[in-house]
Amino acid sequence: MFTDFINTLSDLLYSYILIILLLGTGIYFSIRTRFVQFRLFLESIRVVAQPGSDENGLSSFQALMVSTASRVGTGNIAGISTAICLGGPGAVFWMWLTALLGSASAFIESTLAQIYKRRAEDGSSYGGPAYYIQAALKKHWIGVLFAAFLILTYMGGFNLVASFNIADSFRAYSFFNEASTPLIVGIILALIFAVCIFGGSKQISRITGVLVPFMGIFYLAVSLFIVVTHFNLIPQMFSDIFTNAFDFRAIFGGFTGSCVMNGIKRGLFSNEAGVGSAPNAAASAAVSHPVKQGLVQMLSVFIDTILICSATSFMLLCSGVAPSDELKGMPWVQAAASESLGGFGTVFITIALCLFAFTTLIGNFYYAEMGLKYLCGRTPGKALLNAFRVVASLIVLAGSVMEFGLVWSTADVLMGFMALINLPVIIILGGPAIRCMKDYVKQKKEGKDPEFRAKSIGLKDKTDFWN
Repeated sequence: MFTDFINTLSDLLYSYILIILLLGTGIYFSIRTRFVQFRLFLESIRVVAQPGSDENGLSSFQALMVSTASRVGTGNIAGISTAICLGGPGAVFWMWLTALLGSASAFIESTLAQIYKRRAEDGSSYGGPAYYIQAALKKHWIGVLFAAFLILTYMGGFNLVASFNIADSFRAYSFFNEASTPLIVGIILALIFAVCIFGGSKQISRITGVLVPFMGIFYLAVSLFIVVTHFNLIPQMFSDIFTNAFDFRAIFGGFTGSCVMNGIKRGLFSNEAGVGSAPNAAASAAVSHPVKQGLVQMLSVFIDTILICSATSFMLLCSGVAPSDELKGMPWVQAAASESLGGFGTVFITIALCLFAFTTLIGNFYYAEMGLKYLCGRTPGKALLNAFRVVASLIVLAGSVMEFGLVWSTADVLMGFMALINLPVIIILGGPAIRCMKDYVKQKKEGKDPEFRAKSIGLKDKTDFWN
């Protein structure tokens, strides 16, 4: 009964409400920013390479890696497989559209997080949607609601999915036992996860700073190899993507399983643009101008969806293995890699997914910890924080033994409620972020390395920085 309720709620959210809100917000901010995601794309690459302006805070690159660690995960592998198996190749097009429009929303929310970030006792910064809601809207209860959903979504829903997919990836091996293997994998995973998160947020940024670039580049290289070795299938692949994306009779004949809904749902799950998660990492960066982190998080959406999700999509559609409902999730990815690379392909995909999913677990916990700190007035007691970390580890264990549909739908519903809170808020608060962008562009034209002052955009709200 609970599974049916969650699935119905997920279909309701993504069939009507969130599709309109996500695409509408993305179009609105693309126009308001004069398509910042294209206009300042090269600038975003340049900004990532800059060192942090304060040794107490994260650099732009570290903040990018923490947010990318959360974005780049099971959604980029198992999620893409699920979207195509259930919605058809056209889901890839709608995933791209969600990312391209959503990156404008990601720019706005992360710029806002920087504008309204708070100063910690050691001089570093922290913040996110809960903080800019409280600072600019003066609605503490909305901030509390957002922080609660942030914890439920990232420590709960998303980490259930990541843990489930790691355990599920071992089904391809002869030693897999339905009764014992997921539990054993879950116990090992929960223990390793606990060791990492008890090291704190600085430990998290160090781990993700090493793992994310390594696994991303290697995964792209193998995916490209599979596509190149099946180059004769590339024209048919693109034809299938665009033909299926605009097959309106099929789309509206069964919308809840259509390429539009699956593409948007899995695209949002993967890149999280507009959900309000990445601003928590963006606010921790030490930069001279808020727009720099807006650009960095915009780039993170590009890396996640346009590069890595596309690599998975092309690898699957060029593999020669046909998608089906029975193969949704990890089985199709492993079958596709095995078809091209033999036994190595299956092992590689398993290792890649474990690395992707593990950094997702760590990045997700970073966000959940930010939510807890907001609810506790910044500094939770040591006993509470340790209990929180133990619960997070137990959730990782639980995810490994749960059922496919329930874990995905639970994560989708929780993420949907986060977006329902954050997207209207950034529409209301978008003005300062857009004025901030204009100030940045003006200083760049003057040949400066932009530095921000709140008074330069007429900001009346009190800020801990930028005065």
